[in-house]
Amino acid sequence: MSRFTLFHVHDPMCSWCWAYAPVLEKLLAALQGPDFEAIDVSHVVGGLAPDSDVPMPAELAEHLQGVWRQIQATVPGTTFNFDFWTRNTPRRSTWPACRAVLAAESLAGLAEAMTRGIQRAYYLDARNPSDSEVLISIAAELGMDRELFAAQLGADATESLLLDHFTTARRIGAAGFPSLFIEGPGLSPTRLPLDYAGTNATLSSIKHHVQLQS
Repeated sequence: MSRFTLFHVHDPMCSWCWAYAPVLEKLLAALQGPDFEAIDVSHVVGGLAPDSDVPMPAELAEHLQGVWRQIQATVPGTTFNFDFWTRNTPRRSTWPACRAVLAAESLAGLAEAMTRGIQRAYYLDARNPSDSEVLISIAAELGMDRELFAAQLGADATESLLLDHFTTARRIGAAGFPSLFIEGPGLSPTRLPLDYAGTNATLSSIKHHVQLQS
């Protein structure tokens, strides 16, 4: 049987990825069904914003809070804790969170759990995942050893893997988050529809492309 890869390109600190998380969970569950046995799933961190110790400019902070309000108004059930903006010194820096997802996968196969943990910490608990100590605490909450995780977070192997993910995201043409692409024999990377209200459009498109190439 020919194998196809579904690429889910995301950033754990992307607010639209947080809004899509409930639908993504349903999509991944549906892909376990018999109609999708030929599909492998690859979660790719795209790296929304590079490392920075510089406090976020006030204008950008206001813009992002506006995005949060827009999402709350347009994606039912998505909530944000706006206390984040007063409890923390926000920085435009998501690569540490991306590394944390990769480190969790390398240590314990917990990339998806780490992503969810980062999202909950950021959007619900008003904690700052740009800070390494917050990421280490999340890992510990998931049962990982703090010291081992901290070492993996800063390891050269994790940095190399991060760059590999960025290369994959560029190769398939991902320009925003979240994005879904499918690739397989005779099928170059193809963007899939992404609906914040449900999975039907995405699943129908996957079936179309797989059957077309079979």
